[in-house]
Amino acid sequence: MKEARYFYVPDAAAVNELPAEEAVHALRVLRLKEGDELFLMDGEGCFYRAEVALATTKKCIYAIRQTLRQTRAWRGRIHLAIAPTKDMGRMEWMAEKATEVGFDVLSFLDCKFSERKTLRTDRIEKIVISAVKQSRKGWKPAVNPMMSFRSFIEHCPDNGRKYICHCYPEISRADFFSAVSCVSPAVRSSQDRRQTDADTPSSAEDLTVLIGPEGDFSIDEVRLAMAHGFESVTLGNSRLRTETAGLSAVMMSQLARRV
Repeated sequence: MKEARYFYVPDAAAVNELPAEEAVHALRVLRLKEGDELFLMDGEGCFYRAEVALATTKKCIYAIRQTLRQTRAWRGRIHLAIAPTKDMGRMEWMAEKATEVGFDVLSFLDCKFSERKTLRTDRIEKIVISAVKQSRKGWKPAVNPMMSFRSFIEHCPDNGRKYICHCYPEISRADFFSAVSCVSPAVRSSQDRRQTDADTPSSAEDLTVLIGPEGDFSIDEVRLAMAHGFESVTLGNSRLRTETAGLSAVMMSQLARRV
């Protein structure tokens, strides 16, 4: 039995041709030909079982045979905002693994102690897409460009829960996993009703978590975040590298919000 071949095709139902990069992989690497089966992922909650209708040297035209609606595996939307490391390889690794675990939004922060002030989000986007295909995720995480810490804090929506992870002992910190595992009465009521539309989770269950650079956030940044409704939390007793902390936060969020 042949392994199913998956391709990322935004708006797959509205077009009938693989994007250029996906077409190259389908035609030159996998050597697909007319009549071969393939699966399309639109990154918005749908897979499509399709068939190659026409294969040329550069184009791969498909015909959709079946729509396969996916079900979200976690409640709410998980938003990770993180200060990128000087070594982008570590951020790329984190983005790949966090996508495999499952989350919804990745943002990058320019903080007071940040070692990196710029990054290529297009490269992160390609890594995320590859991880989406590898892990067969129904939804592709959004990748946002870097923005200043203050700007992110001031424009972060008030819906859901918001957390800032830091290592300052003089500021009271709750355990992050315990905090995200706690369900408010309003959210519990919405769970009891059970949503019928799986791709529109309740905003009451959304969570945003901030991870600082190797030197941590400045204490003033922590206080600014708390003044804007962010809860002060810790990921545990170990002092983690930035990318490890980011992945740990996503994994804890997943465990706490698993359907």
